[in-house]
Amino acid sequence: MRDRHDSFYEDLTPLRDFARLADPAQFQPVPQDWVVGVADIVDSTGEIERGRYKTVNMVGAAVIAAMINALEGQQFPFVFGGDGAAFAIPQASASLGRACLATLRRWAQEEFDISLRAAVIPVADIRAAGRDLRVARFAPSDGVDYAMFSGGGLAWAEARMKAGDYTLPLAAPGTQPDLEGLSCRWSNSRAQRGQIVSLVVQPTEHTTEQEFAALAQRLVAISEGLERGGHPVPPGGPPINWPPPGLDIDAHVSRKGGSLALKKLLLLAQNLFIWSLFKTHMRLGSFDPDHYRHMVSSNADFRKFDDGLKMTLDCDQSTLAQIRQVLEDAREKGQARFGMHVQQEAMMTCFVPSAMQDDHVHFVDGASGGYARAAAAMKQQPAHA
Repeated sequence: MRDRHDSFYEDLTPLRDFARLADPAQFQPVPQDWVVGVADIVDSTGEIERGRYKTVNMVGAAVIAAMINALEGQQFPFVFGGDGAAFAIPQASASLGRACLATLRRWAQEEFDISLRAAVIPVADIRAAGRDLRVARFAPSDGVDYAMFSGGGLAWAEARMKAGDYTLPLAAPGTQPDLEGLSCRWSNSRAQRGQIVSLVVQPTEHTTEQEFAALAQRLVAISEGLERGGHPVPPGGPPINWPPPGLDIDAHVSRKGGSLALKKLLLLAQNLFIWSLFKTHMRLGSFDPDHYRHMVSSNADFRKFDDGLKMTLDCDQSTLAQIRQVLEDAREKGQARFGMHVQQEAMMTCFVPSAMQDDHVHFVDGASGGYARAAAAMKQQPAHA
């Protein structure tokens, strides 16, 4: 029988109204004896410049997929950040988390020549440093929910990781993570209302939770004025084409050390069959392609609280100007830092435990740098008093 602290996240009630998550009272403190896992790609900006952002997204999402598979159905809070990810797990699973991240570091290096840094940090250390780690659950549909984080703990953990603290070594050469269910077969979704805007907003050291909550509520209210709240993925899901645009990446992810060429051939055949089902709207047993595509859009994680606010919006120029003005005012007052990246398409990375269920997870980001470029733009902004 598991300790009640281990079921902390499962016991939280998911919220359906995203705007309520701007209220700090909706977040609950993560148990003191839990640990936080953080990982991100070294020089993700350089990888983007080399045209590898789909690969960057896939490696970031691999952190979450590997942990979900390793924990075998145990629910835990996680968040996708574009070029990395973070999660919180009970102390009883800490060694599993360390092994999983060490394996991912080795795999990213060998499979994609990408340097992934990672760390596992006790929640107690976060609080000893004067930060907190609180979490809430947001359910965009009946099929899936996503964790939201507040308290500054994740940002502190990421900063310590980048400083070289709590660093995890690489696993032995050839070690393979379990990435079953991770894929990227959808094509990008083009903007329908103007542009795809990736937005990252964080409070400054001097901003109170109430001040940042008011700012976040205002930004969410503006985005809610857009059709479908600015959702960048069409109601019927993203476009699907054959051959799929991410075939090479999918082959690297799923080959498990086997032949890359053979895996590509198998994926081409598999994706041709899937493409035909979607194009003909043909059911296969309990699989309904039209329902599945609808759920892909419904389940999409296009906005989140992650020690700040992140959104990927399909946004018209007028609304974008409103958002920018609110953010510039907040920056001038020293209440927030923000970064924004504008592009023409949104992309999706998926984790699908079973196509027969509605619990498939879909991470949305801008297709030409998204959150990573927005975060880089935020770092370049001059500080204001």
